[in-house]
Amino acid sequence: MADEIKADLTPEKYISERLRGYQAWYDKKAVVCKSRYLRMRAFSVLGGGLVPVLVNVQDKLIAYGWPVGQFVVTLISLLVVVAVSLETVFHYREQWKNYRSTEQTLGHEEVMYRARVGPYKGLSADAAFLALVERVENHISAENAATLSVMTVSAEAADQTKQRVS
Repeated sequence: MADEIKADLTPEKYISERLRGYQAWYDKKAVVCKSRYLRMRAFSVLGGGLVPVLVNVQDKLIAYGWPVGQFVVTLISLLVVVAVSLETVFHYREQWKNYRSTEQTLGHEEVMYRARVGPYKGLSADAAFLALVERVENHISAENAATLSVMTVSAEAADQTKQRVS
């Protein structure tokens, strides 16, 4: 069975299907996480800055016909708290960095493999390919572990906070 897999798995097939497939997936996830992180941060900063201004100029705005009540200020404050809290749950910044780093690392592995430099220098074609597979799979596994660790640590911290409050 293992010999059948090895015979069917050529370097070009592995690179085009597995390595580049994961690169594309990590790239897509990095873009999504970065976008979510930046939107949440921008909203938090803008909303957090807007609330004290609205509180201080509320009477003047009402006098000019712009009814900005406590409800609006409270709603903006609540949305800022929700955005900041969700970032501590989903860790978009950390995920974005992990995904982008892994995507870049996989690209570097392909270049080093094709140029036969770094860990591939002086290896036969078969040995270089086996090293590529091993290194790529280790990078993918390490990223999975890093993401799981970030999500697990945040869940454990939330549980500890709940227990202290109770």
